[in-house]
Amino acid sequence: MIRWFCLFIGLQALRLYAQPLQCGADRIDEWAGSLKGKRLALAVNQTAMSKGVHLLDALLERGIRPVMVFAPEHGFRGEQDAGEHVNDTTDAKTGIRLRSLYGAGKKPKAGELDSVDVIIYDIQDVGARFYTYLSTLYYLMDACYLAGKEIWVLDRPNPNGNRIDGPVLEPAFKSFVGVVPIPVLHGLSAGEFAQMVNGEGWLESRGRCRLRIINCTGWKHADPWTLKVNPSPNLPNAQAICLYPSLCFFEGTRISVGRGTAMPFQTYGHPDFPAAEAAFTFKPMRTAGNKAPLLEGAVCHGFDLRKKACSANLDLQFLLTAWKLTPDKENFFLPNGFFDKLAGTDALRLQITEEASSAFIRESWKEGLETYQKIRNKYLLYP
Repeated sequence: MIRWFCLFIGLQALRLYAQPLQCGADRIDEWAGSLKGKRLALAVNQTAMSKGVHLLDALLERGIRPVMVFAPEHGFRGEQDAGEHVNDTTDAKTGIRLRSLYGAGKKPKAGELDSVDVIIYDIQDVGARFYTYLSTLYYLMDACYLAGKEIWVLDRPNPNGNRIDGPVLEPAFKSFVGVVPIPVLHGLSAGEFAQMVNGEGWLESRGRCRLRIINCTGWKHADPWTLKVNPSPNLPNAQAICLYPSLCFFEGTRISVGRGTAMPFQTYGHPDFPAAEAAFTFKPMRTAGNKAPLLEGAVCHGFDLRKKACSANLDLQFLLTAWKLTPDKENFFLPNGFFDKLAGTDALRLQITEEASSAFIRESWKEGLETYQKIRNKYLLYP
């Protein structure tokens, strides 16, 4: 009997993952009907596409009109700079209120959900802890718990879905670029992340929100996933998305990652790097999505990573090389402590200044990653 039961479960799983790849939003015909009569809010940006149509438009076509739309970092259209204040406004096409969750507040205010029954979250993530879309999901979940509302996550594949690496966030370094104790490369879809936050009791209010996940079909964590819509202005292609978790640490330093060039997050450099060792040059300039790039107008010596094979792990060599090539080491890290927030610890910064080896640094992550893997396994929705 047990053998036949296991065979049945295996066949069901095989049937699920033999289906064509569909994101949760693509399965709209299966779930949209259950929204009839409910007051709906969306948490979306330009990546929320359903069968080639933006989710907002797809719902309107079905006679479902959201009462408001919550917008994350980079805004509803995904056009604002990283870190740029996003204002509340009204969508010119539909007249629906757009409420920023990357402006004065990171989550809905008390009473703001009184006119809402369900929030639907559909934003493409890239699998790095400091990419703030999952932080937006976290605070929406907390607001839903406090207001007694339901949140649905329309799941999407993680383009870095089988990569798990980096230091696990320490509580003292919690910020909007790291809200829960997971590693930099967390190997979760948004739905899996939401399940983990709920299951581990990690919400700020210590509660568990009413959560529904609309799964992807036809996807496994090891499957490649190339995004059809850029998730933010400076992640224009698969190479940038793959290198982003390793290069984003430089955002806490005086080293450029190519913002303001045609190859953001596919290079790094600085004017003071010796040309003999960093022969590639680039010059950051103001562009759409880069209104004030670091080292604007300066010729930077650095490295062209556009054709570099992407490592399965975080590539620490970028940081270690940059530290070695920087003459003014006292000013390598920004004084605002942002590097430690990105790392989720101060240990990585200290290891770099002490010129620890990559192997030594990686060994210091081992215990935390082993503990995290055990937690992660409880919440996986996909093989």
